[in-house]
Amino acid sequence: MSSVVENPIRIVKNKAFPIDPLLLFACVGLLLMGFVMMASSSLHLGVKLAEKQWFFYPLRQMLHIGLGTVLGAGVCKLPIKFWEKWGVPLFIGGLLLLVVVLIPGLGVKVNGSVRWLAVAGVRIQVSEVVKFLTVVYMAGYINRHQKALRESAFGIFKPLVLFAVASLLLLLEPDFGSAVVIMCIVMGILFLAGARLSQFIILLVLLTVAAVILVYLSQYRSARVTSFLNPWGDPQRTGFQLIQALISLGSGEWFGVGLGNGVQKLFYLPEAHTDFLFSVIGEELGFFGITAVIALFALFVWRAFVIAMEAERVGQRFSAFTAYGLAIWFGFQAFVHMGVNMGMLPTKGLTLPLMSYGGGSMMVMCCAVALLFRVNYELHEQKAGNPKIKGRTQWSSAL
Repeated sequence: MSSVVENPIRIVKNKAFPIDPLLLFACVGLLLMGFVMMASSSLHLGVKLAEKQWFFYPLRQMLHIGLGTVLGAGVCKLPIKFWEKWGVPLFIGGLLLLVVVLIPGLGVKVNGSVRWLAVAGVRIQVSEVVKFLTVVYMAGYINRHQKALRESAFGIFKPLVLFAVASLLLLLEPDFGSAVVIMCIVMGILFLAGARLSQFIILLVLLTVAAVILVYLSQYRSARVTSFLNPWGDPQRTGFQLIQALISLGSGEWFGVGLGNGVQKLFYLPEAHTDFLFSVIGEELGFFGITAVIALFALFVWRAFVIAMEAERVGQRFSAFTAYGLAIWFGFQAFVHMGVNMGMLPTKGLTLPLMSYGGGSMMVMCCAVALLFRVNYELHEQKAGNPKIKGRTQWSSAL
């Protein structure tokens, strides 16, 4: 077993922090490539929307990355036992933020949805914070109740009460996509923790039925599914986004039309710098460009799983399921974003992690990456016999 999970990559060590070079390469690659492509897809928007400031969006994104790096450095300094101890209060705080964003006058409304809070001039999408806290909470829940999870049906259904509340609040914004991502994180962690297959399948069926009902009862969600099945039925309205995304991807062929030479982003492809960034990459960098993006995300997920398996092998269960959760989050959200852009999934407004434009999402994801690096750090410190890392704070809770 040890030969399967043993880290095959030599860790770069220094006096301050052991670093996984491939994980670092994936993160830096996604950030740099994302920034370049986001800038390419948003320069024209700065001219039209920001009084002819070409670099309006790139400069703001650079600020977001800078703030995210600073916050990430702070997360790296916090021991894992901090997140283990405060996971439940922090998640409840996240639920309160979901309530606050719905209060008239406090939440920021954009394109008909109230999903943001303005903090010091930066709009924070609360659902991104809740995704991060979902990973932390579920890792703590598994650490405290894994035995009950494997032996009784109550163990798998108990945490779903809180996430049902979170999903309901997200649907009120509305933000169906984030609710799906959060439930995917929860289900993925429960499965990896050893939930009974029969119970897991029943739960998956119930969630699928609930999702179908929500789509059926909502006119705009039904329209998105209909346009996904037949976008050419209404090419100027419901099918417009998908058609433009497909045209953008198809125009790139093997090597793309060249960086900055894309046409679809020029007010044909909506939200090209956020929800449809992958299509712009396909048009300007072609098949090899999108292959590089997919490879970087695959590398990130692989390294996260390797770190998680090693942590589980040495008894760091909370750290292990934190890494599992982060891998599921980034991998699934990237898959949905790419699937929407390629016409594989119904249109849904989800950003491409570490690449799309966004203040709150970029900062939260930088913190999530930093937490993964902290897991890796404590893993290797324990292997080296550091007595400060060996201890674990067991914080019992009914949650």
